[in-house]
This record gives sequence, C-alpha cells and structure tokens, in this order.
Amino acid sequence: MSTPTTSEPAHSKLSALASGGAGVAVAMGVMNVGAYGFTLVSARLLGPQSYGAVASLMATLLIVMVLQLGIQATAARRIAADPDHTAQIAHGILKVTYRAAFAFGIVMLLAAPLINALLHLESLSTAALVAATAVPLTITGGQLGILQGERRWSPVAWMYVASGVPRLLFGVLLTMWRPTEFMAMLGVFLGACVPVLIGWFALKDERPEGALSADHGARSLLSETVRNSQTLLAFFALINVDIVVARNVLDLHDAGLYAAGLILAKAVLFLPQFVVVVSFPAMSTARERRTALARGIALVAVLGAECVGGTLVLPRLALAFAGGPAYLEIEPYIWLFALLGTAMSMLQLLVYAVLARRGKRSAWALWMAFVIVLLAGRLATSPLELLVTVVVCESSVLMLLFAVSLYLIRKPVVDDGIDAPIGA
Repeated sequence: MSTPTTSEPAHSKLSALASGGAGVAVAMGVMNVGAYGFTLVSARLLGPQSYGAVASLMATLLIVMVLQLGIQATAARRIAADPDHTAQIAHGILKVTYRAAFAFGIVMLLAAPLINALLHLESLSTAALVAATAVPLTITGGQLGILQGERRWSPVAWMYVASGVPRLLFGVLLTMWRPTEFMAMLGVFLGACVPVLIGWFALKDERPEGALSADHGARSLLSETVRNSQTLLAFFALINVDIVVARNVLDLHDAGLYAAGLILAKAVLFLPQFVVVVSFPAMSTARERRTALARGIALVAVLGAECVGGTLVLPRLALAFAGGPAYLEIEPYIWLFALLGTAMSMLQLLVYAVLARRGKRSAWALWMAFVIVLLAGRLATSPLELLVTVVVCESSVLMLLFAVSLYLIRKPVVDDGIDAPIGA
C-alpha cells in the first residue's frame, strides 16, 4: 500500500493528479452514462406516471446515500491529511462501515411503510428495496474513501465504472421483462452489489500495521462520519426535495414531466463529479486547499455553461436525453433544467470544500434553502413555476457558500496533519 508523501517533487504530484483525474473522469463518465441510460430506458418503458414513482424512489435513495458519502469523505480527508496513519485509518473505517451499513439497512427497512405511503407507491416490497440497496451502497462508500484518500485512482475508477454499468444492464433487462417499479429498483439493488466486490479485492491486503494515533479511534471516525453525513444530508435533501414536492402538489402527469426534466439536471450535476473526487484530497490539506477549490469551481462552471448553451441551441436534442417526445411540453424551458444542474454541481463542490476544512455551520444555509423550497414549492401550479422556485433558491445558497469559502481561505493556513477546522 502506497501513500503520498510530502517529499515528492511538485511535478510528480501534478503528473499523478493529471493522470488520476483523467482516469477518474473517464470512469465517472462511463458510470454516468450507465446511470443515465437506466433512467432514460425506465422513462421510456414505464411512462410518465410509473417513471415518476421510480424517480421519487431514486431521489430517496440519493438521500440514503448520505451515509455512504459521509464515510467516504471521512476516510478520504483523514488519510489525505495524515498519511502516516493510513493503515490504522483504513482498518478503522472498514469496521465502522460494515457496522453502519447493516444498522442503516435495518432502519430503512423499518421505514419502508412510511416511504410507501409518502411516495404513493402502493408496493411495500418496492419500498423495501431502498433498504436493501442501502447496505451495499454504504459499504462502497467506505471502500472508495480509503482508495480516494490514498489517491489510488485505478481501483477508484473501476469501482465507479461498476457503479453505473451493472445498474444499466440489470435494470434494462428486468424492466424489459416486466415494466414495473419493482423490477426497475431490483436492477438498482443488483447493480449496487458489484462495486463492493471490486472494493473488497482492492483492499483485501489492508492491515492495521504501522504508526497508531489516538486521534483515529472508532469513536472519532464515527463522530466525523456523522457530522459529514449531516452536511451531505442537507445537500441531498435540498437537491431532491423538489421531486417529492412535485409528486404532492402537481398532478401525476405534470410530476412525471418535471421528473423527466430532472434527468437532464442530474446529468449536468454528475457530469463534473470527477472534479470533486480528485479535488477533495487536495482540499483536505492546507497547502493545496485554495488552488484545488479555485480550479475546481472554474472547471465545473465552464462545463455547466457549455451544457446550458447546448440546450439553448439544440432544445429538441436535449429533450431526447430527457425522455423523448412524450415530454414535449417541457421543451421551451429545458435549458432551465441544465441551469439547475449547473448550480447543483457547483454547490456540490462547495459542500465538499466545507467537509474538507471541517466546517460545521455552513450546513445551516443548506437546511434553510431546503425549507424555502419545501414551502414555496407548494405554491407552484405547474412544472415551470416549481422549476423557477428551485433554481432561485439553489443559486442563492450557492452564492452564499461561495462567498463564505472565499473569505475563509483568503489566507494560507499551516497544515497540522489532522487539519483542524478553520471556519464555518
């Protein structure tokens, strides 16, 4: 197991970052194509009403994923900030991950009746698949976090590929066999199990050998995971509450139209996700934090602007990527969904910048925006009105967090290994 050291020449670090970023970018592109292909085929095979149910389940699953991403962020940040204790951190993270995965799965299983009622599924077994999927997703988070912190980009890339392609294969085959919400979600569960196997193989030689530190005990790891998960929960609640609002304030047809538009928004959100993955270890160290955040924001903004411009010039083509002719009613404002996706992707990078500097208070801004969308969204009478409300709210919190981040990293700080909090 190799860990980065501070004695490496600067040009070798830049070379490794470039090669790692390219590989992860390609892998995440493949993952996103697989995930997008699954949603596109589901939208076409199931139709607006049934796909609206699947979209709401996937939104719920993204919120469930906060524990996965919280563990991943904890592992990656700690290993990047304190590479001398990599083996100890990795061993502790795996122990916490397995326990949390099965405990969280049981909690979500108990919540299945509530999910069934809230999303109007009329299928308790379909709601239970969310609980089943939570287990492998959580385990994947711990495995990815260790590899990300060690900057072992090759296995990271393969795990991301395995997070998208199997979902497409299982999901399409099962939905073609029986076009129901249950079969679509069963494909998601089976696909989530594949990257766990790859992660296990990549980490099977990890041992808690070498230097030990009291700062990386199980309680400390769990505490940081909970804090990270709370911040990520606020982010994912904010970017997914609109589909739940749509299912409750719009008729099922209009809710399905809105869900189709969100396919494009989520595609734009996840397109630059490789920037977050590669930048996060650098943002976790004081010496690299400012440069990593500045470059990351610039790259995400450029990619988002290109997507918005493309939808303005070729709206019919963009609609083809959001469900096809059955959703023609949203074509005039399809570009707004691309703008929403751009705001979400930039906000995601800023949220990870908060986690990297161990900020705590910035999450309140996300929760405030969530409440505003929840309340103001209930006044919407059409998909366009709801979309405008969401774009305004998420753009506002984006500008706020960007201003806070610029203020907090205006001066370099001394890297202390554990990298204590520096602000909100």
